[in-house]
Amino acid sequence: MLFLVTTINYADRATISITGSSIQKALHISPVEMGYIFSSFAWAYVIAQIPSGWLLDRFGSKRVYAFSIFFWSLLTAVQGLVAALPVGVAFATLFLMRFLVGAAEAPAFPGNARLTATWFPTAERGTASAIFNSAQYFATVLFSPIMGWITHTYGWPHVFYAMGALGILVAALWLKTVYAPRQHPLANEAELRYIADNGAMVDLEDRQVAKERRALQTHTKNAGTHGRHALAQLLKSRMMLGVFIAQYCITTLTYFFLTWFPIYLVQERHMSILKAGVVASIPAIAGFLGGLLGGVVSDRLMKHGFSTSTARKVPIVVGLLLSTCMIACNYVDNQWLVIGIMAAAFFGKGIGALGWAVVSDTAPKQASGLCAALFNTFGNTAGITTPIVIGYLVQGTGSFAAALVFVSANALIAIVCYVFVVGKIERFELAE
Repeated sequence: MLFLVTTINYADRATISITGSSIQKALHISPVEMGYIFSSFAWAYVIAQIPSGWLLDRFGSKRVYAFSIFFWSLLTAVQGLVAALPVGVAFATLFLMRFLVGAAEAPAFPGNARLTATWFPTAERGTASAIFNSAQYFATVLFSPIMGWITHTYGWPHVFYAMGALGILVAALWLKTVYAPRQHPLANEAELRYIADNGAMVDLEDRQVAKERRALQTHTKNAGTHGRHALAQLLKSRMMLGVFIAQYCITTLTYFFLTWFPIYLVQERHMSILKAGVVASIPAIAGFLGGLLGGVVSDRLMKHGFSTSTARKVPIVVGLLLSTCMIACNYVDNQWLVIGIMAAAFFGKGIGALGWAVVSDTAPKQASGLCAALFNTFGNTAGITTPIVIGYLVQGTGSFAAALVFVSANALIAIVCYVFVVGKIERFELAE
């Protein structure tokens, strides 16, 4: 279910990139202005991370996530109406709608991390996290050709109508199928004991336990286990700060792919929107396969006796090194060779995208939602900077060459963080 919902999540994010060239023409938007529209999602997404983590810790993932899915889907559908507005008003309205979608989607990945920590033993979290994280690529594989075809055949507004309707249906399905471990009708005592004994926090989503935890936090004299004190401790931890900064750099690659990549294919590589929609799915398939492989390799290493640090860091470092090969696109002209290089780069990025597994391994149990939200805040700050920086680079240089160097440099910085800053990966304990 996490894979399905995350697929819809990323498909809704990708609507603006697939339709971007058509929207630019219809609304007469420059590359810099388009960069700001791309980034508007991330402004709200980042601002809402800490509040969403608090909501998840207080009300649980099922209810908060269901509201999130419904609201972001409704807002996605409304974006299609922008086409009927005057050009100046349409630009401002589209910016606002993308901003609100960002706020609505904020609980998604912290919720994923909570549910992963709740349901999966430590040695299985790498695979579980890789599966839902690989949905970002699967969304492109499945929906990019469809959205490209809808744009070509019916016009760009219909992409937003279709994706909004689909998301509302998924919100209803979520409410019907997602449970905390002890409330799941098919979970037996043996299964609960097995996952709990092997590291799963089975009571994390239990409403009564959460209520008791909040009461304890409210009445205890020790305020170091919640609120701003927990936030301060997380930010002072070298391990956690290294993980957070690395995620910012890794997410730079993600946002290049989610925002500018289809436009790169159309404007730099001279493909039609229909062809770009289809071709964009090839690197996405590679990223999807890389994501699954990274999780499997990480968990295999752990089951064969390697430490959590080694099991997580080896795929991350190797994968991100491979992702830097995208710079080679600056030196080739053949379209299919470019796609092959990009496929290799996103395969590597997929292998290295184990940040959420690391969060599940390290987040303090008293503030898991807050920690996941802080991690996602750092990561998605790249959603603010990356589209804008690339917009200025493209407008200033007339090509995407500098943009590819910028994205690759971030992959190298992430490697430095994991190798030299993070240190031993282990559960972070809040001071009493």
